[in-house]
Amino acid sequence: MILQGNQRGGGRDLALHLLKEENDHVEVHELRGFVSSDLKAAFDEAYAVSKCTKAKQYLFSLSLNPPEKEKVATDSFKEAIAKVENSLNLKDQPRAIVFHEKNGRRHCHVVWSRTDTKHSKAIPLPHTKRKLMDISRELFVQHNWKMPPGMMRSEERDPLNFNLAQWQQAKRIGKDPREIKQIFQECWATSDNQVSFAQALKSRGYVLARGNRGRFIALDHRCEPFAVPKWVGLKAKDVKAKLGEADGLPSFEQAKTSIAGAMSNRLTELQEQKSSDVSALIAVGKRRQKEMTARHKQERAELEQKQQERFVQDVINRQNRFRGGLSGLWDRLTGHRSRVRKQIEMEALLSAQRDQKEKDELIFNQLQERQALQSRTARLDKLKAQRHNTLEADIRQYRDVQNQKQDAFDASQERSPKGPSLER
Repeated sequence: MILQGNQRGGGRDLALHLLKEENDHVEVHELRGFVSSDLKAAFDEAYAVSKCTKAKQYLFSLSLNPPEKEKVATDSFKEAIAKVENSLNLKDQPRAIVFHEKNGRRHCHVVWSRTDTKHSKAIPLPHTKRKLMDISRELFVQHNWKMPPGMMRSEERDPLNFNLAQWQQAKRIGKDPREIKQIFQECWATSDNQVSFAQALKSRGYVLARGNRGRFIALDHRCEPFAVPKWVGLKAKDVKAKLGEADGLPSFEQAKTSIAGAMSNRLTELQEQKSSDVSALIAVGKRRQKEMTARHKQERAELEQKQQERFVQDVINRQNRFRGGLSGLWDRLTGHRSRVRKQIEMEALLSAQRDQKEKDELIFNQLQERQALQSRTARLDKLKAQRHNTLEADIRQYRDVQNQKQDAFDASQERSPKGPSLER
């Protein structure tokens, strides 16, 4: 269980934050040591009491986050809270316990008043981070949870694991040079002039263009230039004899800009289409989430009403076990009434534990259902992000190409197609 705590003021803002409706469920589980039964008013009390001290940070706020897939009972949260209280010297201090549920996860917030009213000072909280880490490790061991590597040794923490995995650059699709050479030679063999050769190349994804000094080049969809003579396997004069002059062809820059613009527009269309498809699925998931949250709240309200009705009936039944009149007086004298009272107190405790167990079981079942839906939503979000990032990188690449000046092209069109490997 991850424990994160800090000293703070601003009780009113904190109360508003803890009661935010952005969570699926919010439960003010306990208000201890306050006159008020309202969270905002309770924190106002803590602020008023703190005026007898010089402390501006009169509260200590703690969040308890268990492992995502673990079912943690309310009593287990309270045991962890008790450990923190003992370690930080906050035992018997006024406190509030609030449970949050969001996206299929349940966690807890605890806020203590730091004011020691007996001595009119704020309780010091030295080495809080280390103490919380020690308790956190202890809880992982106690409950046999898998401990995060970063908690075992600080040097194992990876400060980059939140960023690097979120972004990808588009990878260029590699082709075998022999395959490229075969395409050029097939286009050359099936054409008899410049127009037919250009059409043959276009059908295979290449654009015929005019390079430096009037030479023939071809550009693929990535705007990569290929010197036609070298890939056809002929001398420049032989290519010129068949194709004639290249003056009527677009220049390298013109062809590159045209390809980049066309590819950018097409990829933008695909990006919008794919994003729309996934967004529709995500919208369905969000609608189901709202319906599920409403149903879960109704189920909890019904359970609470059922338990309240049972509690009232149990109180009536237990009261009826005390006899009145002379019989009741006799029960007092003989000690029978005292024995009945102890039995009733024990039954009341067991009933409270039973009710809490029923509530926890309902919460666990609802969390499991919510986690299944959240898992699907997370997969869709990841898919949407991956598709968007991949296409966005390609679009950005092509837009960059549109803005580039011709540079170092002479070397590009003069290089041979990976030399000896073509002849193997």
